[in-house]
Amino acid sequence: MSARGVKKRQKALTKSQRANVTFPVARMYRYLKSGTHRLRIGMGSPVYMAAVIEYLTAEVLELAGNAARDNRKGRITPRHILLAIANDEELHLLLKSVTIASGGVLPKIHPELLAKKKGGKFVVGNNIPLTVPYKKPIATKPMAHKKPTSTLAVGNQPSKKAIIVSSGEY
Repeated sequence: MSARGVKKRQKALTKSQRANVTFPVARMYRYLKSGTHRLRIGMGSPVYMAAVIEYLTAEVLELAGNAARDNRKGRITPRHILLAIANDEELHLLLKSVTIASGGVLPKIHPELLAKKKGGKFVVGNNIPLTVPYKKPIATKPMAHKKPTSTLAVGNQPSKKAIIVSSGEY
């Protein structure tokens, strides 16, 4: 109160400031009124809606920032958002039917392509051996092994030709 007995007027607060959220509560209220067939909407509904959307946005941006930092980038791109959503189970479940523009595709290599050969069988990541059909080798004529012969030139000095033949290089 002032000296004359009149209350000082407080600065006007928005609904978002009163609710301590960043997203606009009044706009959410307007969207709820225009988008539903209900005539009456409680004042807690847009506050709750703004808080949930703010939380989801903060979560996605944090994970996308981590993905950008892992790729040594300073700016978050749609690719980082896609990778962040795909690597989080709950967000992936929530947004599995959403396509992100310019996000690319998820990196995935089929497990059979990563199989390691172990004792004639390919072992896949979940320890289920994959049997591979046995291929009979094609019968070929075995190569005859001959001892390299060296011819010595006059004066018991090996010639260049004799050195090449005796070493087996052609």
